[in-house]
Amino acid sequence: MATKEDFYKLLGVERNASDAEIKKSYRSKAMKFHPDRNADNPEAAEVKFKQIKEAYEVLSDPKKRSAYDQFGHAGVNPSMGGGGRSGGFSSDGFSDIFGDIFGGGRQQRGSSSQRGSDLRHSLDITLEEAVAGVEKKIRIPVLVTCGECNGSGAKKGSTPIICPTCHGHGQVRIQQGFFSVQQTCPTCRGTGKLIKDPCGKCHGQGRVQEIKTLSAKIPAGVDTGDRIRLTGEGEAGERGGPSGDLYIDIQVTPHPIFTRDGANLYCEVPISFITACLGDDIEVPTLDGKVLLKIPAETQTGKSFRLRGKGVKQVRGGPVGDLLCKIQIETPVNLTKDQKAIIEKLGESLTSGGTHHSPQESSWVDRVKNFFDL
Repeated sequence: MATKEDFYKLLGVERNASDAEIKKSYRSKAMKFHPDRNADNPEAAEVKFKQIKEAYEVLSDPKKRSAYDQFGHAGVNPSMGGGGRSGGFSSDGFSDIFGDIFGGGRQQRGSSSQRGSDLRHSLDITLEEAVAGVEKKIRIPVLVTCGECNGSGAKKGSTPIICPTCHGHGQVRIQQGFFSVQQTCPTCRGTGKLIKDPCGKCHGQGRVQEIKTLSAKIPAGVDTGDRIRLTGEGEAGERGGPSGDLYIDIQVTPHPIFTRDGANLYCEVPISFITACLGDDIEVPTLDGKVLLKIPAETQTGKSFRLRGKGVKQVRGGPVGDLLCKIQIETPVNLTKDQKAIIEKLGESLTSGGTHHSPQESSWVDRVKNFFDL
């Protein structure tokens, strides 16, 4: 079996990194390795994407991170006692062991109910939906209370009976020499009750699996890595126990025009050589529609223009971010013979007369000369 890579190295953070640093790094790497952005090798990107997501799910949870720091991958491995579907290390295994011997444990004697497991669902939304907020219908497979027996596990009209072995305590005491050892009842498995006539629908389990359709309200301003909790929408508890919760992990899909960093949005705006020289008013897109952007004469490539208030209002409050438009000047292509002649004449005109028309080029040439003169 291959050794798992260290979660901190996967996210590219130090072991003492703050929650904010972990979240920022996860967002950056999730965008980098998203399969939609790696069309040349989507399979490899998806593997890396899942590894990054797993690392973030552990390091973003204080309890799981603490367990990982102490025990490594074994501390968050469900097969090593790590908490079922929701993952993570848990002390429940140790509680069970000491409970069997000394009568303690997670549940009291004779208590048959148990809280249902938490569930996790990954939800992809667009940037527009993340910024404005949206209500999404999601379908998840989940264990629900059996409607036929109301969760008792017994056939309709019958009821579970008290376990004759433990007399309803759920535990039995075994004498071993001078010691008296208390263990989980082998007959009822700690429930204190037996089902003689099981329900035909759930076969005595008290729960059945269904596909549940839920309506999840996604607040405006969420971003990749945010998590929404739906209380009581996880799996139904055993034998009448409370339901677990459903956690929705938000994943914002890459946008064809904009990229996001916190409250700000970024986009690249290509302009023609003529517009860069003479200036003009051009239309640029925002999430609210098109706006006019004034391009001054003699604009250089790489210049950024800030459109205030055209970014994102974050879910945790604060001012609305800005949209930063980075200019990319396009070199003309597919020129005709006459057009090339015109540009040649323009070039001759620009290089004559002693006036510097390319300040960056002149500065760069001077730096190169100084470098070789050292």
